Amino acid sequence: MSAASLRESAGHALRSWTAPDPEQDSLRHTYLAFLDASPDACLRANEPGHVTASAIVFDAELRHVLLTLHPRVGRWIQLGGHCEPADTTLADAAAREAREESGVDTLRLSSGPVHLHTHPITCSLGLPTRHLDIRYAAVAAPTDTGSPPEVVRSDESTDLAWWPVHGLPDDDADMEILVERGLDVLRRPGRPA
Repeated sequence: MSAASLRESAGHALRSWTAPDPEQDSLRHTYLAFLDASPDACLRANEPGHVTASAIVFDAELRHVLLTLHPRVGRWIQLGGHCEPADTTLADAAAREAREESGVDTLRLSSGPVHLHTHPITCSLGLPTRHLDIRYAAVAAPTDTGSPPEVVRSDESTDLAWWPVHGLPDDDADMEILVERGLDVLRRPGRPA
């Protein structure tokens, strides 16, 4: 897929999304302006910043959340990362990243974003940049045991673990908000199953 098509997909996802509060709506408009101003907005080569896609992954019972201990960030965060040329939509990028980083192939993604977050980072370019992260919620298929599915840590992670939704590893207000927004979407009728 071309960078222009992925950028259009990201714009469509943001225009279709009803933000949960005025702050998120303001950020949504900022992201849309960034997409309009930068033809390469979804490519990691775009040095001033680029759109990334991530997913907060829940077990089928919505009691646990899967987090990665990110080596560059140094905290427990959701799964996700850069868009790739093979991604046809932003949702595809979020789902691909979550599957690659967890080894869980049975993930179903929310139909739209659940949260937006911008953060400075020095990513794979080796230069300081900004990630404009568009976050989805994902749910894993139920297991025979009722426990969360087994995971396989990728090379992109220092550690990978399931955490109780009300027992997150760090005192991180952003992660608590992301978990809350993901749960809100996944508890609605018609959630991914």
